[in-house]
Amino acid sequence: MLVLVALLCLLFYARLPGRLPTEADYRAVSERIQAELRPGDAVLLFPWWTERARLYLPPEVPVYGYFGSNRDDLMAHPRIWVLGQPRLPRADEAAFLEAFLPGRAATGEPLQAGNLTLTRYANGRYRPHRFVASREYARARVYLESQDGSKRPCPFDGKAHRCPGPPHLYVAPEWHEIQYEPRYCLWMHPPGGAERLVAEFDGVPGGMGLRLEGGLTSEVTFSRPHLSNVHLGVDDAKSGERLLDVVVPQGVPGVQKAERQLPPGEPRTVKIWTRADSPDLRHLCLDVFALGAPGEGS
Repeated sequence: MLVLVALLCLLFYARLPGRLPTEADYRAVSERIQAELRPGDAVLLFPWWTERARLYLPPEVPVYGYFGSNRDDLMAHPRIWVLGQPRLPRADEAAFLEAFLPGRAATGEPLQAGNLTLTRYANGRYRPHRFVASREYARARVYLESQDGSKRPCPFDGKAHRCPGPPHLYVAPEWHEIQYEPRYCLWMHPPGGAERLVAEFDGVPGGMGLRLEGGLTSEVTFSRPHLSNVHLGVDDAKSGERLLDVVVPQGVPGVQKAERQLPPGEPRTVKIWTRADSPDLRHLCLDVFALGAPGEGS
């Protein structure tokens, strides 16, 4: 039995080099992308773990490849280039396409470069981003808010809004991983108790889909008796209306989401906030978007 296993392993490794791309293959797909590149384009790797491709792709193009990325809406990108290696063992192109294709259609001529395939898709899940909190963080007004409405300011030092108290109480965009997915999002660790950490933004447009996404960073998605849920939401600063409300349960991984359609009208000021009874290990990262309709402007 051991001899058979050894022979199968040798056969696997003997055949593998013939399924891998060459540097010339990578250069060919990179040149094709560079020649036809448009603002907002992105590259999606298939299978997701074929990371070597990043070394050859144009540096200005976002590249996505993580466990589950075939199901990601990639809603910030009107076009997606799928860079595939379908001949790799267990690649399962059919399963990839089943998750990826809904709402998308191939455009232009696909490229076959050795063991690489490159296909461009129109992304019907694209939604224009009219407001993104993580991009606008520097102009926010940030403070700790008590139940009685009193506020303690969190001054901006040029990089982050730093609050009085522990060093983890600040607001700034950072890269974090939330259940395998790398995200550029706002670090907003809740202060604990009834107090809220608030980031207030002006100029959020009406008539858009207001969307809140947040979750615990991957290193702390576990459950312990003393830990608590995290509450996050978006309020209208003028009326006090609760626009969005999300609970991130302790021990539950992944991004939690909520969305509602804002009525048409003048831009409004919103308060993005986080709160948790116990602040221990509530490493929260979130973002808020004002989004156009799916496919709009693509």
